[in-house]
Amino acid sequence: MRTVIARLSGVAAGLLLALGGAASAFAPDTSARPQARTLTLEQVADTAATVPSGLAVTRSLRPVARTGTPRAQTPVQATVQPHRANPAAFNRWVADFRRRALRQGIPAQVFDRAFAEAEYLSVVIERDRRQSEFTKQLWEYLDTAVSDSRVRNGRSNFRAQERTLRRIEATYGVDAQVVAAIWGLESAYGTFRGDTNTISAMATLAFDGRRKRFFEAQLMAALRILAAGDTDMRHMRGSWAGAMGHTQFMPDSFLSYAVDFTGDGRRDIWGDDPTDALASTANYLRAHGWRRGQPWGMEVQLPRNFDYSQTGERIKKSVAAWMAAGVRRIDGSAIPDHGRASVLVPAGAQGAAFLIFDNFHVIERYNPADAYVIAVGHLGDRILGGGAIRAGWPRGDRALSFDEKVELQRLLTAAGHPPGKIDGIIGPNTIEAVRRYQRGQGLIPDGYVSLDILRRLR
Repeated sequence: MRTVIARLSGVAAGLLLALGGAASAFAPDTSARPQARTLTLEQVADTAATVPSGLAVTRSLRPVARTGTPRAQTPVQATVQPHRANPAAFNRWVADFRRRALRQGIPAQVFDRAFAEAEYLSVVIERDRRQSEFTKQLWEYLDTAVSDSRVRNGRSNFRAQERTLRRIEATYGVDAQVVAAIWGLESAYGTFRGDTNTISAMATLAFDGRRKRFFEAQLMAALRILAAGDTDMRHMRGSWAGAMGHTQFMPDSFLSYAVDFTGDGRRDIWGDDPTDALASTANYLRAHGWRRGQPWGMEVQLPRNFDYSQTGERIKKSVAAWMAAGVRRIDGSAIPDHGRASVLVPAGAQGAAFLIFDNFHVIERYNPADAYVIAVGHLGDRILGGGAIRAGWPRGDRALSFDEKVELQRLLTAAGHPPGKIDGIIGPNTIEAVRRYQRGQGLIPDGYVSLDILRRLR
């Protein structure tokens, strides 16, 4: 789990508005998760591909359902298929990590059995290096994440699992359609769960060293999962970045939030039965403050004289205050009072506007990308029969490249509107700096990062 925005951490990863993420080329029935979670949208994206996150897989994986506990095996000494360029260094790292793992309570047999089947995966490093090369706009991501096919399959799977989903909803207080939507985005309703050996992927990324502490912690967590008997090496498969199962939990999140809802003695998020994975997702959302019955948000219409400087997640007002400012539901009706809310305009004044509530931020804990949160919320609404987003998008706009984002931040600083750290990540500080620049130029201060703004700054 949960993440589509820090490069690879938390439950899994993401995109950020403005909006980086490799999105639309992938087939409508593949994973739509923007990526490992703990980044902002800009930091996420992957190649080849077919999905916004790069955590997608190239073929459907349907592990054989398991009964009982994993079969015992004769302990073997850890040996690993090393990196061709430096096998000795990788083997030294494995030996050192083994000593540390055993000191932290990992049984020697568990470690040795796991690494007997593990290998250095150069393709994982290649994908990790290419993450930030490709970006897509929000609407391009949504075209696939909430495609007609994904909506149709979502309704079908919701009907098939409705009894289970309603039991989960009653137990954890998390609305069933949201859990179903996360399932749909993370693994296309279980059809693309990932086929990469998790131990191999985590060992490869830990040895690589760029995020050594994070991936060593994930590797240790994965070993603890094996030690607990929730799964075995044959079935512990997932994305190249370590996210596993129907709803793509990272190993540490699994340890904290996975549940055995079926009561069979194992927390099985990998098998064909999605029950434990769906319940674990609901448990995660509940733990982060989900309020049953509160929408994630809703599409709204803004009056012509609307003050766009009042948009963004940092500005919260009562529904009454937004109504007084002329904000209405997209059909012109009054907005139900679900608590304090913010107006979000991810594509600026020329795109759709949303009124978002506290549950929006709970989904952000699963994946901090605004694109991902909007996709989950909207897909859930569509699964229950809701309509498509009505407003248009500025489809003529292309996403900025990483170098262009860095340039924009530097030019904003030179113009007296410093966005903070110059890192190519379009977060709240950069958006606010763009607003200040727009206001000074007599433009609509919607904070929308675009090629037009970059050209004006040049």
